[in-house]
Amino acid sequence: MSLNTSAKTHTATSVTFESTPNPATMKFNLHRQVIKEGFECPNAQEAERSPLASKIFGFPWTSAVYVGTDFITVTKQDWVDWEMLAQPLSNLIQDHLNRQEPFEVELLETEDSSANDLPIVRDIKSVLNREIRPMVALDGGDVTFAKYDNHVLYIRMKGACSGCPSASITLKQGIEARMKELFADVHEVVAI
Repeated sequence: MSLNTSAKTHTATSVTFESTPNPATMKFNLHRQVIKEGFECPNAQEAERSPLASKIFGFPWTSAVYVGTDFITVTKQDWVDWEMLAQPLSNLIQDHLNRQEPFEVELLETEDSSANDLPIVRDIKSVLNREIRPMVALDGGDVTFAKYDNHVLYIRMKGACSGCPSASITLKQGIEARMKELFADVHEVVAI
Protein backbone atom coordinates (compact mmCIF):
# COMPACT_ATOMS: atom_id res chain seq x y z
CA MET A 1 0.00 0.00 0.00
CA SER A 2 1.45 3.37 -0.88
CA LEU A 3 1.03 6.60 0.96
CA ASN A 4 -0.47 8.93 -1.58
CA THR A 5 0.53 12.52 -1.27
CA SER A 6 -1.96 14.92 -2.74
CA ALA A 7 -1.02 17.85 -4.92
CA LYS A 8 -1.79 20.11 -1.95
CA THR A 9 1.01 18.58 0.14
CA HIS A 10 3.51 18.18 -2.70
CA THR A 11 6.55 20.38 -2.34
CA ALA A 12 9.15 21.29 -4.89
CA THR A 13 12.00 20.00 -2.73
CA SER A 14 14.68 18.45 -4.90
CA VAL A 15 15.95 14.95 -4.35
CA THR A 16 19.46 15.10 -2.93
CA PHE A 17 22.06 12.36 -2.78
CA GLU A 18 24.94 11.45 -0.51
CA SER A 19 27.49 8.70 -0.23
CA THR A 20 27.11 5.96 2.36
CA PRO A 21 29.72 3.87 4.22
CA ASN A 22 29.19 1.31 1.45
CA PRO A 23 31.05 2.70 -1.60
CA ALA A 24 28.77 0.75 -3.96
CA THR A 25 25.63 2.35 -2.48
CA MET A 26 24.31 5.90 -2.81
CA LYS A 27 21.51 7.35 -0.65
CA PHE A 28 18.88 9.54 -2.33
CA ASN A 29 16.97 11.71 0.14
CA LEU A 30 13.32 12.36 -0.75
CA HIS A 31 12.75 14.93 2.03
CA ARG A 32 9.29 13.58 2.80
CA GLN A 33 7.73 10.28 3.81
CA VAL A 34 6.51 8.24 0.83
CA ILE A 35 5.74 4.87 2.47
CA LYS A 36 5.08 3.59 5.99
CA GLU A 37 7.64 0.75 6.10
CA GLY A 38 10.84 0.36 4.07
CA PHE A 39 11.54 -2.71 1.96
CA GLU A 40 14.41 -4.24 0.04
CA CYS A 41 14.54 -5.13 -3.64
CA PRO A 42 17.65 -7.32 -3.99
CA ASN A 43 16.83 -8.19 -7.62
CA ALA A 44 14.56 -7.19 -10.50
CA GLN A 45 11.89 -9.76 -9.56
CA GLU A 46 11.54 -8.34 -6.03
CA ALA A 47 11.41 -4.84 -7.52
CA GLU A 48 8.03 -5.59 -9.12
CA ARG A 49 6.37 -4.35 -5.93
CA SER A 50 7.79 -0.86 -6.53
CA PRO A 51 7.34 1.02 -9.81
CA LEU A 52 10.37 3.19 -8.98
CA ALA A 53 12.61 0.24 -8.08
CA SER A 54 11.51 -1.43 -11.33
CA LYS A 55 12.59 1.67 -13.27
CA ILE A 56 15.97 1.64 -11.54
CA PHE A 57 16.46 -2.07 -12.26
CA GLY A 58 15.92 -1.18 -15.93
CA PHE A 59 19.56 -0.07 -15.90
CA PRO A 60 22.09 -2.93 -16.23
CA TRP A 61 24.40 -1.50 -13.55
CA THR A 62 21.80 -1.85 -10.76
CA SER A 63 22.65 -4.43 -8.14
CA ALA A 64 20.03 -3.68 -5.41
CA VAL A 65 17.49 -1.05 -4.36
CA TYR A 66 16.15 -0.27 -0.91
CA VAL A 67 13.02 1.88 -0.64
CA GLY A 68 13.03 3.58 2.76
CA THR A 69 10.29 5.66 4.28
CA ASP A 70 11.86 8.93 3.09
CA PHE A 71 14.90 7.81 1.07
CA ILE A 72 16.03 5.35 -1.60
CA THR A 73 19.37 3.59 -1.62
CA VAL A 74 20.75 2.19 -4.84
CA THR A 75 23.61 -0.26 -5.00
CA LYS A 76 25.52 -0.34 -8.27
CA GLN A 77 27.84 -2.84 -9.85
CA ASP A 78 31.58 -2.17 -9.73
CA TRP A 79 32.09 -1.43 -13.43
CA VAL A 80 30.37 1.98 -13.31
CA ASP A 81 31.15 5.10 -11.26
CA TRP A 82 28.77 7.22 -9.19
CA GLU A 83 30.08 10.37 -10.90
CA MET A 84 28.19 9.27 -14.02
CA LEU A 85 25.10 7.91 -12.26
CA ALA A 86 24.18 10.00 -9.23
CA GLN A 87 22.72 13.12 -10.85
CA PRO A 88 20.76 11.33 -13.62
CA LEU A 89 19.41 8.88 -11.04
CA SER A 90 18.46 11.76 -8.75
CA ASN A 91 16.59 13.32 -11.70
CA LEU A 92 14.75 10.04 -12.41
CA ILE A 93 13.64 9.80 -8.76
CA GLN A 94 12.63 13.48 -8.76
CA ASP A 95 10.54 12.91 -11.89
CA HIS A 96 8.83 9.94 -10.19
CA LEU A 97 8.02 12.18 -7.20
CA ASN A 98 6.81 15.04 -9.40
CA ARG A 99 4.45 12.73 -11.27
CA GLN A 100 3.19 11.46 -7.89
CA GLU A 101 3.63 7.87 -9.05
CA PRO A 102 3.37 5.16 -6.37
CA PHE A 103 6.41 3.82 -4.58
CA GLU A 104 4.71 0.57 -3.62
CA VAL A 105 1.93 -1.42 -5.26
CA GLU A 106 0.99 -3.99 -2.63
CA LEU A 107 0.28 -4.16 1.07
CA LEU A 108 3.37 -5.29 2.95
CA GLU A 109 3.60 -7.66 5.85
CA THR A 110 4.92 -5.62 8.72
CA GLU A 111 7.34 -6.83 11.33
CA ASP A 112 5.30 -5.39 14.17
CA SER A 113 4.97 -7.29 17.39
CA SER A 114 2.28 -9.92 17.43
CA ALA A 115 0.29 -11.26 20.34
CA ASN A 116 2.28 -14.52 20.08
CA ASP A 117 5.67 -12.87 20.64
CA LEU A 118 7.50 -13.56 23.88
CA PRO A 119 8.00 -10.45 26.02
CA ILE A 120 11.73 -10.32 25.19
CA VAL A 121 10.92 -10.45 21.45
CA ARG A 122 8.46 -7.55 21.79
CA ASP A 123 11.11 -5.59 23.71
CA ILE A 124 13.83 -6.37 21.15
CA LYS A 125 11.57 -5.28 18.28
CA SER A 126 10.76 -2.10 20.16
CA VAL A 127 14.45 -1.22 20.61
CA LEU A 128 15.19 -2.05 16.97
CA ASN A 129 12.38 0.24 15.80
CA ARG A 130 13.00 3.04 18.29
CA GLU A 131 16.82 3.18 18.46
CA ILE A 132 18.66 1.08 15.91
CA ARG A 133 16.68 1.53 12.70
CA PRO A 134 16.66 5.36 12.79
CA MET A 135 20.44 5.43 13.26
CA VAL A 136 21.10 2.94 10.46
CA ALA A 137 18.68 4.84 8.18
CA LEU A 138 20.97 7.88 8.40
CA ASP A 139 23.45 5.92 6.27
CA GLY A 140 20.79 4.60 3.88
CA GLY A 141 20.23 1.21 5.46
CA ASP A 142 17.76 -0.69 7.56
CA VAL A 143 17.84 -3.47 10.13
CA THR A 144 14.86 -5.73 10.74
CA PHE A 145 14.08 -8.50 13.19
CA ALA A 146 14.29 -12.03 11.77
CA LYS A 147 14.08 -14.26 14.88
CA TYR A 148 15.30 -14.81 18.42
CA ASP A 149 16.40 -18.33 19.28
CA ASN A 150 18.56 -19.83 22.03
CA HIS A 151 19.92 -16.43 23.20
CA VAL A 152 20.82 -15.40 19.63
CA LEU A 153 19.12 -12.47 17.89
CA TYR A 154 18.99 -12.85 14.12
CA ILE A 155 18.52 -9.69 12.07
CA ARG A 156 18.40 -8.73 8.40
CA MET A 157 20.60 -5.87 7.23
CA LYS A 158 19.13 -4.08 4.22
CA GLY A 159 19.78 -1.16 1.92
CA ALA A 160 23.27 0.33 2.21
CA CYS A 161 24.02 -2.08 5.09
CA SER A 162 23.78 -5.07 2.79
CA GLY A 163 27.30 -5.74 1.56
CA CYS A 164 28.78 -2.69 3.29
CA PRO A 165 32.44 -3.08 4.31
CA SER A 166 31.65 -1.62 7.75
CA ALA A 167 28.49 -3.70 8.32
CA SER A 168 30.31 -6.12 10.63
CA ILE A 169 31.43 -3.18 12.80
CA THR A 170 27.87 -1.84 12.90
CA LEU A 171 26.61 -5.31 13.76
CA LYS A 172 29.07 -6.19 16.52
CA GLN A 173 30.14 -2.86 18.02
CA GLY A 174 26.81 -1.13 17.55
CA ILE A 175 23.77 -3.41 17.46
CA GLU A 176 25.14 -6.37 19.41
CA ALA A 177 26.73 -4.16 22.08
CA ARG A 178 23.46 -2.26 22.60
CA MET A 179 21.32 -5.41 22.72
CA LYS A 180 23.64 -7.08 25.24
CA GLU A 181 23.57 -3.91 27.33
CA LEU A 182 19.76 -3.92 27.43
CA PHE A 183 19.05 -7.66 27.45
CA ALA A 184 21.14 -10.03 29.56
CA ASP A 185 19.56 -12.98 27.72
CA VAL A 186 20.95 -11.86 24.34
CA HIS A 187 24.40 -13.43 23.93
CA GLU A 188 24.96 -12.74 20.23
CA VAL A 189 23.48 -10.84 17.27
CA VAL A 190 23.84 -12.46 13.84
CA ALA A 191 22.97 -11.03 10.42
CA ILE A 192 21.25 -13.43 8.05
